[in-house]
Amino acid sequence: ARLRMQRCFGKQGVQARRHVKPVVTRPDRNGADPLPLPPSRAAAWTPHDLGVTGMVGVLSDIHIPYHDEKALRAAVDCLKAERVAAVLLNGDFADFYSISRHEKDPKERNFKRELGDVRAFLRWLRGEFPSVPIVAKAGNHEERFEKWLFQHAPEISDDPIMGLDNWLGFKDLGITLVADKRIVLAGELPILHGHEKGNGISSPVNQARGAFLRLHHTVLEGHGHRTSTHSEPDMFGRETVCFSTGCLCDLRPAYAVLNKWNHGAALVDVHAGGEFDVQNFRIADGKVRTS
Repeated sequence: ARLRMQRCFGKQGVQARRHVKPVVTRPDRNGADPLPLPPSRAAAWTPHDLGVTGMVGVLSDIHIPYHDEKALRAAVDCLKAERVAAVLLNGDFADFYSISRHEKDPKERNFKRELGDVRAFLRWLRGEFPSVPIVAKAGNHEERFEKWLFQHAPEISDDPIMGLDNWLGFKDLGITLVADKRIVLAGELPILHGHEKGNGISSPVNQARGAFLRLHHTVLEGHGHRTSTHSEPDMFGRETVCFSTGCLCDLRPAYAVLNKWNHGAALVDVHAGGEFDVQNFRIADGKVRTS
């Protein structure tokens, strides 16, 4: 250290310092230049537009393999009679009981069998609607698949071959998966599964009113397994209407034997220009009820 001090500050110091390279490189800018803003890593989040006019059939909360055969048959027959232009599986078409984080009956844990049942249902549905677009929106039960991958196979969870659409054969069936809690648009009508809003309002008496209080916007959703409608005008008289649809699953599952659920589905008549009409119907004893 002493020798270095002599070289830098002794008689020959000026000449010696010319050969010393600075440890810290001076940035290539003057003091007035601002630091660059780091690029955003936020992913784009946009609605999925069905892009059709005419009738759109909305089937929510089927929960394969715990579906109700009579209710599902009645809903599909109603959609076929209306000659729908598209079918939307609005979340929880699969149950994925085996990979749930909740307590499970070991006798019922067979994920391979569940996947097979869901594939069989999708093949059946495509056979019922061979020539119309089918869109499947992921609900909270379908999201169990991604969370299960994150926990058990994080290294390959982002590989496209591990995607739910690949495991269920969507490409071969011509079915489109809408994930990431994206909104689906039927004309100007936004459609949610219902879990996207979070847990701020828990099991409201009128689910559609609960949706209005959270969103203050017209919307159709499932998730709550109950048919309801709520409308309110704003100060200029413009109407906001919220709809919740019934389910097509077993109404007496072991984890909720007593509940307020009902069977149901919806038809959305999309007009040119985006205007729409909603038929939010119940199903009782295998029959469609419109009032």
